[in-house]
Amino acid sequence: MDFLEMNMKNRSCRGYDESYKVSRETLEDLVNLTRFAPASVNIQPMKYYLSWTDEQNAVIQPLTGWARELPGNNLPYPGHRPTAFIVILHDKNIAPNVTRFSKDVGIAAQTIALGAVEKGLNVCMIGNFSPEKVAQALSLPENLEVVLIVAIGKQDEKIVLTEIDDGEATAYYRDENDVHYVPKRKLKDIIVNE
Repeated sequence: MDFLEMNMKNRSCRGYDESYKVSRETLEDLVNLTRFAPASVNIQPMKYYLSWTDEQNAVIQPLTGWARELPGNNLPYPGHRPTAFIVILHDKNIAPNVTRFSKDVGIAAQTIALGAVEKGLNVCMIGNFSPEKVAQALSLPENLEVVLIVAIGKQDEKIVLTEIDDGEATAYYRDENDVHYVPKRKLKDIIVNE
């Protein structure tokens, strides 16, 4: 698969095949990719909490909020939840200014996501959570701040990319068959010079 195809398969997945269990080794492989990604001033303050057991996932799942554009859908549905999580943490002992390294979080998360696609998996990057509640639930030391949660598993939903004209709504939506549609702007509308 070429890079464009891999990137197009890299969708925010909100429905997973719970019979497919992601292993700790797979999570370690994905985190290992982040070690070689670019990092601001090469300081590398990111750390990672790995969750792959039903017990660990049951602690994290209820602390996450999904699909804010679809209120009332309560995604992911029971029986279609991710079978692993990587919680991205910022070690304040390495760098006290967490916001200074927010770009690094995005780079690490995208690296994990593309690595997951290569392995036939998919992810959802979750920013809707209380860092304090997650840190407490995971018994994290005070120097580790939760900055992003990445849900991982085998996709079990249909996701369709659509192109929209400039000015049309970008909000994702689901049809009556629960197919998830993701509107994307056209290339000509995002390049500002001719």
